[in-house]
Amino acid sequence: MLDMIAQTGSTLWTLAAFVVALAVIVTVHEYGHYIVGRWSGIRAEVFSVGFGPRLYARTDRRGTVWQLAALPLGGYVRFLGDDNAASAGPGQAVDPALRRQTLQGAPLWARFATLLAGPVFNFVLSILIFGGFAIVQGLPVDEVRVGTISEAPPAITNDLQPGDRILALADLPVESWRDIGAATETLPAATTHPWQVERDGQTLTVAGPDPMPARISGVAPRSAAAEAGMRAGDVVLAIDGDPVARFTQMREAVEAAEGEPLSLRLWRAGAGELDVTLRPKLSDLPADGGGFEQRWLIGVTGGESFFAPQTRSAGPLEALSLGAMQTWGIITSSLTGMWAMISGQIGTCNLGGAISIAESTGQAASAGGANFLWWIAVLSAAIGFLNLLPIPVLDGGHLMFYTYEALRGRPPSDKALNLLTAIGMAAVLSLMVFGLTNDLFCP
Repeated sequence: MLDMIAQTGSTLWTLAAFVVALAVIVTVHEYGHYIVGRWSGIRAEVFSVGFGPRLYARTDRRGTVWQLAALPLGGYVRFLGDDNAASAGPGQAVDPALRRQTLQGAPLWARFATLLAGPVFNFVLSILIFGGFAIVQGLPVDEVRVGTISEAPPAITNDLQPGDRILALADLPVESWRDIGAATETLPAATTHPWQVERDGQTLTVAGPDPMPARISGVAPRSAAAEAGMRAGDVVLAIDGDPVARFTQMREAVEAAEGEPLSLRLWRAGAGELDVTLRPKLSDLPADGGGFEQRWLIGVTGGESFFAPQTRSAGPLEALSLGAMQTWGIITSSLTGMWAMISGQIGTCNLGGAISIAESTGQAASAGGANFLWWIAVLSAAIGFLNLLPIPVLDGGHLMFYTYEALRGRPPSDKALNLLTAIGMAAVLSLMVFGLTNDLFCP
């Protein structure tokens, strides 16, 4: 009974997180359509958050009805003369004097800008969130100086202090943060090493942690680690009874297991030591030389030490530039992954559906507000990209029709539009069913 209650609570939490994330992303997307359409002279009749029966509504001075509907799984903007919420089809008949205010009767540039604005606003949301993280968290200073110190397991000695300037690790000189990472190529794995630092004008040698300890910095949603309850900040002490001092040792142990269950002894701040058992999953990853390779993973990132670099504030332009780079990385990886599935380089199980997205959203929310916000940024960029695919009923399909009109000097015929829209709808529904099937039956 307690297990059923816990499972119900977990499911409700997942659904709530998914609904909130979807509402934010869709509202931003639809607001992009709305505001650019308004600026372009196209009148919106309804701006709806959700579908179905209306729960709340108000009409603004421009005559647009802003409403909250009962089914919070999306939203839409319906412009004057639209046949439906997707703005598909030839449109309804309207007073000729008002035709310029419809999407169908607006100039080509206005229609193109209005449809493009939805995905663009998704990208802007991602850029702003990623840029906000850069501003809040800061960027490492040029000097290799210690910032904050994290709690470490009792077996690891860390006498480094905030403000220390790191001069050397063991006998290896350190001039940049990259030098610390490179030291792992020659430095044997150990819980403690000698660090040479400059402190208050004096040069000291103090005990400090391994430069790349088996400390978890992130847990991927729906991964073996997430299912086992691992969290960011956990430190892996041993795998199947063998001590672990460095993150690369953990990676080697996971790969050597080849999918067999592993018993991990963890240390968690405030909780002490605990044991978890998990089974690595076979995953498709980009290979260094191009293409893809399959590797056994438990779904964690790590290697962060028990101290963070001293940081400086990121300027607005610098933060936005970093946010744009991260957003572009999501777009390119989505495109690469899609092509890899089409070309057969990776398995189709890599395409998840609504269940996997909801579960990932719930796990991100459970990991804390910052992780949830970061996941919203990732989803927003991915959804913006998907909406630009040239599939009728998606924004990219409309843009494809508008491009045809620009090149030919006339839009496609109503018969062609209706046929292509039906094909596009069938394709989208097929993808949704395929993704859902993967969620239910893929390992």
